[in-house]
This record gives sequence, structure tokens and C-alpha cells, in this order.
Amino acid sequence: MPLKAAAAMNECIFGLVSTAAMVFIRSLINDIMTPKGLIRMKKYKGIRVLVVDDEPNILQFLELGLKNEGFNVKTALDGVSAITIAEEFQPHIVILDVMMPGMDGFEVCRMLKENDRAAVIMLTAKDEVEDKVKGLNYGADDYMVKPFSFDELLARIRARLRSQYPGFLEKVEVGPFFIDDSRKEIRYKDRILDLSPTEYNLLKLLVQNHGIVLSKSKILDKIWGYDFNGDDNIVEVYIRLLRSKLNDKDRRIIRTLRGLGYMVDLSNVRS
Repeated sequence: MPLKAAAAMNECIFGLVSTAAMVFIRSLINDIMTPKGLIRMKKYKGIRVLVVDDEPNILQFLELGLKNEGFNVKTALDGVSAITIAEEFQPHIVILDVMMPGMDGFEVCRMLKENDRAAVIMLTAKDEVEDKVKGLNYGADDYMVKPFSFDELLARIRARLRSQYPGFLEKVEVGPFFIDDSRKEIRYKDRILDLSPTEYNLLKLLVQNHGIVLSKSKILDKIWGYDFNGDDNIVEVYIRLLRSKLNDKDRRIIRTLRGLGYMVDLSNVRS
């Protein structure tokens, strides 16, 4: 579903859902459609997420946001469907609503945990200790109370991945760049770049924030640290080194925006 469709649906669906769901969905739209969300495409490529919720509109927007992050996403509207899909899909993460008709989220969680190592993040509209304890006793790995921000959900997912699938977060694909943090390597198109540790950290910062202008002062803080007292022209020196290694003679990949800073522009890069 394109992002423009989310904006169009913003005005037409809210008469069909409860006030609480309406507020929640509107917050998800705001989170998903920010530029911050758009730059993270493919960061989570290869990670399978199953979302289970009996509210179709919430389900649709969670699916939209997670796919925009690069996740491979499947959805289910009820517990029975969730079990069937999980058997074939083998998700790494399950986002599971508690209050569903028929088989509730607690029972789904119990069944999933019998045969699967997937991390289960349970969702509920009730902020009651008894429900949280029950969910954790059934094997849930985390618990979130609606409404919540999409960024908070991503943070919870990252925490579960670090705990159960640490290797996934060490590898990031962004356009023609492939970053392997475990090996401290960056591949550009079909070749591994020969980078010093500082060059690696700077290019990683620029690529993961592609489309965003990073000021010289921000780059200095991130790469050299807040207590750096040297010449700030060191940033320009390293930018020139990176351009040379990327064969970016025309400065189309790493752009200089005079008076503002530097930005990786992937729209100028052919894969």
C-alpha cells in the first residue's frame, strides 16, 4: 500500500472505528509518514513479522509501517489464522493482540511458544498488571498497551531482535550499499570498499541517514566525539577520501550543501 493511500484513507476510515482506535490509527499514520520513517527502508530486510489483530484498520497501518521499514510482513485477523500462517511463515517476531474473539491472544501465544522460538510482543487496550503477568506466564516476551507510538514498537522489536537474533541488526542494506557491522565492511554495488575505521564510521553514518543533510558539527560529534578540539576541516578531508573510493567525481553520491552540510543522495545512484 503506497504512503499516499494512507493519507487518502485518513479521512474515510475513522467513522468506522471506535474513538480509541481512531486516535491510535491517526498516531500510526503520523509516525509512518514522517521522513524519518522513510529513510530506514531495507534496514530490517529478511526479518519476518506476523501481526495479529482483529481490528482491520490497525492491522493495515501496522503492516504499512513495518513494510516501509523493510520487514517481511504477514497479517492475521484471528487466532486460528495466526497459528496456520505462523506454521508456514516461521516469523521471527509476532505482534499479537490480546482481545480477539474465539481464540484470544493468550492462547495463541501459548501455542506459538510450544513449537516456535519467535519473539511475541503482546498488545492490549487494558493496562492491568494481571493481564501482563498472564501474558508473560504464557510465554510473551514483551507487552505494550494501546495506544503506543510506532517508534516505540520499533524499539521493542529491535530489543527482541538483539536478544534472540543478534546477527540481524548487524547487516543493513540501503540502496546499492550493504553494511556489515560485524565485519566493519561496506559493500558498494559489487565491491567491498577499502575503508579505515574512521572512513567506515563516517560512510555508515551518511548512508544510514541518506536524504538527510548532516551538518559538519553533527558529523564531528558523532564520529570524533563531543570533546574533539581539532580542526573541523577534518570532515572535508574524509569526505574527499570517501568520494575518491566511491568514484564520486561529480559529487552526486555525497553531496555538499553549502552552508548546511553533507548528504548521501541515493536518487543519483544507479544500482
